[in-house]
Amino acid sequence: MASCDVLIIGAGPGGGSSALHSARLGLSTMIVEADPEVGVPVHCGECLSQLAIDNLDLELPEEVIALRCEGIRVIFPDDTKKLLTEKGYVLEKHLFEQWLCGEAVKEGASLHLSHRVTSMERIYNSENKFSNWKIDGRGNEFPIECKAVIDASGVSGAASKLLDMGTEVEVIAGFQYEMTEVENDGYLDFYLWPKYSPHGYVWMIPKKGGRANVGLVTTDKKGAIKYLDKFVEDTPFKGKLIQNPEWRKSGSKPRPFGGTIPISGPREITTGDGLILVGDAAGFTSPLFEGGSHLALWSGREAAKTISSAISQGDLSDSRLQSYSKAWKKKFPPYNKILKGKTSLYELSDQELSNMAHCLPEELGSMSALDKIWIGTKILVRHPLLFTKGVISVLLSFGYSRAKYFGW
Repeated sequence: MASCDVLIIGAGPGGGSSALHSARLGLSTMIVEADPEVGVPVHCGECLSQLAIDNLDLELPEEVIALRCEGIRVIFPDDTKKLLTEKGYVLEKHLFEQWLCGEAVKEGASLHLSHRVTSMERIYNSENKFSNWKIDGRGNEFPIECKAVIDASGVSGAASKLLDMGTEVEVIAGFQYEMTEVENDGYLDFYLWPKYSPHGYVWMIPKKGGRANVGLVTTDKKGAIKYLDKFVEDTPFKGKLIQNPEWRKSGSKPRPFGGTIPISGPREITTGDGLILVGDAAGFTSPLFEGGSHLALWSGREAAKTISSAISQGDLSDSRLQSYSKAWKKKFPPYNKILKGKTSLYELSDQELSNMAHCLPEELGSMSALDKIWIGTKILVRHPLLFTKGVISVLLSFGYSRAKYFGW
């Protein structure tokens, strides 16, 4: 039977960060990944802010950077555009995740692909104190005995399937195409165009060489791909989908890639005896624009630090691991305010969205307190009904989706 101090389930950004920091802290560390390759298929838009890189002391190698970007441009239904200038990166996400796991392996962690967890059993001693885990699954390293588990296996991951974690999370569908011959000026484009993405938004995330990810999120999971196809058909992106050789040979249409994203905020329960949830498994995404990589990387690091300290004290009980929950609650943005603003945003009509946009400055990232008062006054005078629609909570939600609040 294989054994280790900490078993990490999932090799995405949360798992890679957990593994890297666990190994650096001297813990014997194993990563098990259900897929045969780290980072494939890609499940997200692939963006990470410069602030995230600074916060996490990462030194990105050039090969994982698809584009250095200037920030985000928000585009409203009447084509009004507003900028949020925050430098960052578009990543080759699969290469980034492979690099992160590679760094963990260099520090002493072991990585095991095509290993899927199917059962998790806690072992307690005669005093009913948590002792260790026995983890089983499909893959030749199983069964595995470990002192602690970090679950980084995604929104419907191992712990939520196999254990009673108490709360469920709401998810949204996200899909995108890879395109070519798309011009860019270094900004990521976020389209708040409800007709193409009910209760969501459309994005264009550029890369080097004219490549770009064009996709959307919407609560209409069954209709998501149809909405995305309609957006592409009605915009200059038509005819720019990248066709791989298999599609050309068969004459079939390119398939979008993506998956489900948690949107209801963190789970109420993110720890248990010998267990910590990180990233999507914990419900950690920024609720308005669904950014999750910064949150996953930070929570992975914090989980490793918490478990290292707990092991040194010989206490991996849930009550001891609650320091992790206290840490993220203190650090992460006020999810209740973002969710309130998001709800109000999706109740606005196209015209109301555009009216709100006309009252905003060209640059959203440098508003002072006086600027915000002036914006509120303009909205009150020009469009007083917007106040009854909760437009102030919408603007607060925008603010709490910035990089410094782990928005991307």
